[in-house]
Amino acid sequence: MLKFEHTRKEDVLRFRPWFQTQKMHIADLSLGFQFMWHKVLAPDFAFFGDTLILRELYSGKYYFYYPMSLSGSHEAELEAIAEIERFCRDNDMRLHFTNVPKSRLAELVFRYGSSVSVSDNRRWRDYLYPAEDFRTYAGKRHAGQRNHVHKFTKMYPDWSFRRYTDADEDAVVAFLKEYESVQLEKGDRIADEEIAEVYAILPQMKDLGMCAGILEAGGKIVAFSAGEICGDMLVIHIEKALRGYDGAYPMIAQQFALAFSGEADFINRMDDAGDLGLRKSKLQYLPCELVSKYNVIAGRAIDAAQKLPEIETERLLLRPVGDEDADRYAELASDVERNRFWGYDYRETMPKNAHKSWFLESAREDFHHRFEMPLGIYSKEGELLGEVVLHRFGYHAEAEIGVRLFEASEGNGYAQEAVRAYTEYAFTKLHVERMEAKCYLENERSRRMLLQAGMREEGKDDTFFRFCRTPEM
Repeated sequence: MLKFEHTRKEDVLRFRPWFQTQKMHIADLSLGFQFMWHKVLAPDFAFFGDTLILRELYSGKYYFYYPMSLSGSHEAELEAIAEIERFCRDNDMRLHFTNVPKSRLAELVFRYGSSVSVSDNRRWRDYLYPAEDFRTYAGKRHAGQRNHVHKFTKMYPDWSFRRYTDADEDAVVAFLKEYESVQLEKGDRIADEEIAEVYAILPQMKDLGMCAGILEAGGKIVAFSAGEICGDMLVIHIEKALRGYDGAYPMIAQQFALAFSGEADFINRMDDAGDLGLRKSKLQYLPCELVSKYNVIAGRAIDAAQKLPEIETERLLLRPVGDEDADRYAELASDVERNRFWGYDYRETMPKNAHKSWFLESAREDFHHRFEMPLGIYSKEGELLGEVVLHRFGYHAEAEIGVRLFEASEGNGYAQEAVRAYTEYAFTKLHVERMEAKCYLENERSRRMLLQAGMREEGKDDTFFRFCRTPEM
């Protein structure tokens, strides 16, 4: 199983081999981005083979980055995706992907079929440009930038551009203080957070493998920029210029590209975060692509269930447990000895001094969040005999079934009848393609029951016999 660790700022250095060779053209997959926006995003990370898997918590939900294979193996990426699916299924977690590149979107859509949801928020698209456009500002398309550069060089004939070194840190901090006092007077929260991270990243430039440059006029720093090479692109993380120095922005952008883009084919100037002024500025440089970072949500069979069903069999009625049976349901769920083969001990999660109704409320909450579909097993006379549950819904139309009965109800074939009926309901109404079940090795009675209910034994491990059934069986 995947074991995620929370990323500390210093941990981002471990991602360098994957980020430096990435070809997805996504700025989020860079050391500078992960360092500067760590306070906001701070992903967890795990390794699966040579594949890096990141996930971030946003609005109470986990989003998994599309996995990155160090060797570039497509097969390794698919194996990592399958492992993420298992992880989510085992942990009752919805499978949300983020930062899915366009080149991988169709594959995920085909993988999850009609039960997939895709979104592409305009505010988070990265602006990608041909690096050569910034190095030359050639042609009519870039006449505006070229004119600004000419104006700057004419007004400040003593201008100079140089590479940033550690010795420049104090001078750049002083420049940033001046920039901050004027540019950030509106008190924009995101801008305030960004400038704080700019200060924090200066001492880390060398460790992060970042490049930076300083534009001076009249012996004074008037602009500063920093970025890093990721695959075939140069990502611009920082670009600041003082007001009153016309042309400073296009000048620093060009000089930075000349100094650091090297053989890079593209320059990524990141997203506009929905700021219309910033959007206008980025569009004026004529991007060749707005790089989408797709969100993909994979659905499961349970998502189609609007309510719990009622299923009638020859002797039984499977239906949601009613309030009138809350106390009896609590007896079933709280009998530790009876439930030792259920695989769950309520004492691990039940709040102290909780009322008996907590058991039924918890079961209803599990359906509300689409974790499982619990039904009471009732006699035709209305007596609660036990419970049958569909749970562990997977992302390829799988589900698992479990059943438990009161002691007095055992030995009558009720479990077998309930399992068979609910399985057939899942096949016909929920479009489940594979029903799974398991029982402890020492639970021979459950093993026989599952076989009689039409399940096929497909193996065992150190703990369980495992069973499955498909519609054609």
